[in-house]
Formats: sequence, structure tokens, C-alpha cells
Amino acid sequence: MSKEYKHQKMTVTIEPANLSIILPCLNEAQSLQPVLSQLKTHYPDAEIIVVDDGSTDESAEITAQAGAKVVRHPYSKGNGAAIKSGVRAAKGDYLVFMDADGQHDPKDIERLLAELAQGYDMIVGARGAKSQASFGRFCANSFYNWFAGWMVGHPIADLTSGFRAVRADKFKEFLYLLPNAFSYPTTITMAFFRAGYSVAYIPIVAHTRIGQSHIKLLRDGIRFLLIIFKIGTLYAPLKLFGAFSVGFFSLGLGYYTYTYTMGGRFTNMGVLLFITSVLIFLFGLVSEQITQLLYSRKE
Repeated sequence: MSKEYKHQKMTVTIEPANLSIILPCLNEAQSLQPVLSQLKTHYPDAEIIVVDDGSTDESAEITAQAGAKVVRHPYSKGNGAAIKSGVRAAKGDYLVFMDADGQHDPKDIERLLAELAQGYDMIVGARGAKSQASFGRFCANSFYNWFAGWMVGHPIADLTSGFRAVRADKFKEFLYLLPNAFSYPTTITMAFFRAGYSVAYIPIVAHTRIGQSHIKLLRDGIRFLLIIFKIGTLYAPLKLFGAFSVGFFSLGLGYYTYTYTMGGRFTNMGVLLFITSVLIFLFGLVSEQITQLLYSRKE
């Protein structure tokens, strides 16, 4: 089955060899059968790849029985590692990533692909407040979205969504950057924005997952934040260091104003804060130059 998505001057034809649907999987035997059944119904000719990340249940057997392609890890390497294995095995020019736990509706794939046909390089299914697993996770995701959007200079509706459609050639450019853990959506989103690729979001409803979540809020939340800082220092170091520099300069100015008003003097602490501000700015400036050299060499 082939489908055409048309938008003004641009037409994207999705033939069976052009679409690969990748599902990372870790002990999802309860949900795999209905998910794969729906995918086969809506996209019978698409390449469906389930990456079994060291499951100890019947996930691999269920996948094989459903007629999908199985890529197996001998042990659990992480969600990001499963995504990378799936991409390396995929033959399609367009890739769709979705969870194997029943949260994502296969019917929404057509909406992602239709939007991709408008000239975008990646379309992300953005979850609303009602689709968040808990209030704590909603607050954490809201902060991640704001912080990452500030870093890349573009609004980000859902930084951590695992439901997205991308052009394979663009995605593979950043495959080496993806971490092996649960933060591949964070890295690929920020990388696409920094590279100047077009990213758009469409609202989706994420259903309650079948089975137990493998994400730990505190552990993986800290990991997501570290990934944002890592990508920020890699792609926009001056923006990150500049913010800290302004912060220390403001502290120094405030402290100097206080000591001068109260005692008519300029203390060593004030000097230290000003010097720290200058040093942090210089670190950011040097890092920015190194980043530009790396990009120039790559181009």
C-alpha cells in the first residue's frame, strides 16, 4: 500500500520501501500483539522493526509471529541504543519511532507523515497535560521544554516525546551523538534545531501504557538535564556560559552597591565576583570559537 501526501509544490510518496516503523522494546509482551496488529492493519507493506533490548519475556517471539522484523540485543543496552540499532537496520527513507507499550496510536502516523510532506525534516507528536503520566512528570517536562527552547532559540512543545517521524538521511547525521539511555529524543531534537533543520509538532493523545514504566523520574530526570547541558555546551556554549557570566556580574554589582552604601568600600568578595564573571565569559567565548571550527571542518 502506498500513500501520497501533497502540499503545494511538494509531493511525498511513501512506498513500502520508503517507510520504516521502529519500536524499541523491553519486556512489552503484554502490549506488543495489539500494537503490531494495528500497524499491520494500517501499514501492511511498511517495514516494521521491533528492537528487543534484552527482554526476558516473549517479546521477540510475539514480534516474529506478527511478521515484523526483530533486532535483538543480548542484554539491555538502553532505549537510545535500541533506537540506533533500529535505524541501522532500517531500509526506509522515512522513519517513524513509537513506543511498544501501547501509548501511541498507530492511526496518528498518517498525521505525522502528512505534516512531514510540507517540507519539514522531523515531526514530533506532542503530548498535552492530560497525557502526562503524573503531575510531577508534567512539571519536569514543562521545565525541560522551556530550558531546551531557550538554549536552541525555538519553542519546543515536547522535548521527550518518543513518537516522531523523520527523514532518515537527516537523522543518521546525528546517530553518533545519541546516548544509549532514555534521552535520545532530547538529543535529536536539539541537534535538529541547531543544525537548522525544520521541526514541527502536532498534538497527540498518549494513552496509559500497558505494563510498568522503565523510567525513573529522579534518575532519568537528572540524566535529561545533563544531556541538555551537554548539547548546549556543544552547540551554543556562549549562550550557556553567558547566562552564568551575567549572573555572577549581577551578584558582584549588587554586592558592591551594598558594601559601598553601607561602608563606602569595595571588598575582595566584590572583586572575586567580577573576575569570576569575566572568566566564565571568556570560557564561553573560547568554547564558541572551538565549536565554530568544528562545524567549519565538518562542512
